[in-house]
Amino acid sequence: MAPGSSRSVAHGVPVVALCLAALLLSNLLLYLYLDSLFHADNHLFSSHDGCPPGHFKMTTMRNCTPWLQCPQVRAEVRQLKLVGQGAVKKVYLSEWRGQKVALSRLSSQDYLEDFLHGLAMLRALQGPRVVQLVGFCLEDHTQVTEFHPLGSLLNLEAILSQEQYLKHNTWQVRLRLATDYVSVLHFLHNSPAGQRVMCDSNSLEKTLSQFLLTSDLHLVVNDLDALPEVDGSRGQLVKCGHRELTGDFVAPEQLWPLRDEVFSDELMPPYDEKTDIWKIPDVTWFLMGRVPGGDLVHFHLFQIHEQCKKVDPKLRPSAQEVLQVYRSVYSTMVRDRDML
Repeated sequence: MAPGSSRSVAHGVPVVALCLAALLLSNLLLYLYLDSLFHADNHLFSSHDGCPPGHFKMTTMRNCTPWLQCPQVRAEVRQLKLVGQGAVKKVYLSEWRGQKVALSRLSSQDYLEDFLHGLAMLRALQGPRVVQLVGFCLEDHTQVTEFHPLGSLLNLEAILSQEQYLKHNTWQVRLRLATDYVSVLHFLHNSPAGQRVMCDSNSLEKTLSQFLLTSDLHLVVNDLDALPEVDGSRGQLVKCGHRELTGDFVAPEQLWPLRDEVFSDELMPPYDEKTDIWKIPDVTWFLMGRVPGGDLVHFHLFQIHEQCKKVDPKLRPSAQEVLQVYRSVYSTMVRDRDML
């Protein structure tokens, strides 16, 4: 060995060790960042962060503004075109001071109670996981909310297949959307307005239609017309509507249990928020689509999803427990990918 070679090797070991340590440290910092991103209960994506109650602020606005009242809704909100219609509301793309907004009008007096309930929930549950309320007019049965041009989750596949969104068609983005969905359930099950159940979710399509895609590819819950309250401590349970529910998407306890007898709303047993938990695997399966890495996501979520599908609702996990697993899976998969 040449006289200087042992010295160069001796000096080379610390350099390699330092490089390796720096690489491990950078991966650790990335993991901690992602972990904090998905474990912070107060992490907000909404543009109206920091506004006091009863105020709104959309993306291009510098200041928070009080909710619009009847005179302003009538005079300043310009209706452009019909973009959606359901049993309860007609929704119009509209404009307010250069801002695109969604103006919703009551479709039929038969659904006035549902409309008022939805508006009450919007007012009570404002936050990062709920569409932003801009204003309302009780006299005219109208409400104004922030407009999200990508529309509902029903449009997800069509949007991610567009050229400008192809780079976002990844397991990371899709799992983040699924995590947002479970975050909404966790919020509703622990909301300031009590423990709420998503009753407008009797099919996959109906459930997806309740959520809007934001421009940065997150989701917010939009339709709050059917959010009854449960309270286990008082034995207060719910029934989602007065008609018989069928199909595999709804939870077993939502199905008419007396097969040999004609359905009776009076005899139908009520249930609690665990009906929402039963539906999580089906919604996530849709949201994940078919992307590289998706199978690995399903593998990591298999156990928690198996628990969500327990026939006995008492054996199902809470939304918070599911959310913790989702966040952990995301952080772990990102960390493992970056360690390769």
